[in-house]
Amino acid sequence: MATNENKRLFRSQDSIIAGVCAGLAEFFGLDTSLVRIATLLLIFFGGLSLWVYIILWLIVPKAPKRLNA
Repeated sequence: MATNENKRLFRSQDSIIAGVCAGLAEFFGLDTSLVRIATLLLIFFGGLSLWVYIILWLIVPKAPKRLNA
């Protein structure tokens, strides 16, 4: 199985709030909706602090814009 060694975490351009969930979904190859639902459940039920989301929003860079050839 080939892996991409240059894989980096970015906030996605396809975002609802900050692109954190969409970026995590792209990085791990998951469905964006599932990551968003899991994040909401974890925030509401105390497994994940809202501060973690805000910190990721601040430290994870926005994805570079793709150029259409």
